[in-house]
Amino acid sequence: MHRNLYFVLTLFLKICSAYKPVVLIHGILTGPASMLIIEGEIKKMHPDTVVYNLDKFAGWSSLENAWHQVDELGKELLAICAKHPDGVHLLGYSQGGLLSRAILEAYADHCVKTFISLSSPQAGQYGTDFLHLIFPNLVAQTAFQLFYTYVGQHTSVGNYWNDPHQQELYLKYSSFLPYVNNELESVNSTRFREGILKLSMMVLVGGPNDGVITPWESSHFGFYDANNHVVPMHQQKIYQNDLIGLKTLDIKGKLKVLTFANVKHKEWHINVDVINDSIIPYLD
Repeated sequence: MHRNLYFVLTLFLKICSAYKPVVLIHGILTGPASMLIIEGEIKKMHPDTVVYNLDKFAGWSSLENAWHQVDELGKELLAICAKHPDGVHLLGYSQGGLLSRAILEAYADHCVKTFISLSSPQAGQYGTDFLHLIFPNLVAQTAFQLFYTYVGQHTSVGNYWNDPHQQELYLKYSSFLPYVNNELESVNSTRFREGILKLSMMVLVGGPNDGVITPWESSHFGFYDANNHVVPMHQQKIYQNDLIGLKTLDIKGKLKVLTFANVKHKEWHINVDVINDSIIPYLD
C-alpha cells in the first residue's frame, strides 16, 4: 500500500515538474532546420521537453502574405494546444517572431504561457540592407511605391514595411502591421489585447549589431520618427496607450526586454550563449 502511494506521488511530482512543450517558428527564407540548434539546446538543458519545430512556409513560401501565414500557423498552434491544455511556450525568430505575436492576437484562445521574440521586427522594418537580402533593386526611400500597393501587400515583407516618411500611405494601404499593432482607431480590437494579456511572460530579444532588423530597436517595439530618430518603446503610442497590452504586461513584471551586443542577425538562433541566456531561463 505504502509502495503504491509512493509510486503515485513520485509520478505526480514528475508530471508537475515536467517542462511545457515549446513551439518554434523559423524566420524568412529559412525553415525548421535553422531552428535545430535551439531545439537541441532546449532538449539538452530540459530533457524530455516536447519541441514542435514548425515546417510551414519554409524557403520562398515565407514571402507569402503575412495574414495567410498567421492563419495557417495559428490553426497548427491551436491543434498543439488541444494536446497540451496546461499550456506551451512559443518562440519566433526574425519574421517568425512577428508572425508569432500576430497569432497570439488573432487566436486569443491560445494556450501560450511564454512568448519569446528573437530579433523580430515587431515595430516594422525600414532599411535598405534588409531589402537587399530579398529585393536587390529596392532602396528604403522608394520601396513604399511597391509595398503600399495591392501587389506589394501580397508579400510578407510589404505587410510589415513601415516607412516613417509615408505614414499616411502606411496606415491606408498596409493590411497587416497597423492592424496587429492596433493603430487604426476605426478598427481597434480589444481581442488583440486579450491574446497578449493571456501571456505569463513576453521576452523581447535584440541588439545593436544585428545588421538586418532596421532599426534594431524594432525588436523592442522602438522605431523611427519622421526625422529618422529612434523613439524607444516606452515613448511609442503602442505602449503609452496600451494598444496591445505591452504596458500592462510591463507593469505586472511580465515583460522582459533583453539586449545583446555583438550578435549579427543570422547568429541569434545559433548562438548558444544567447540561447542559454535569453531562452532557456524562461522555459519553466
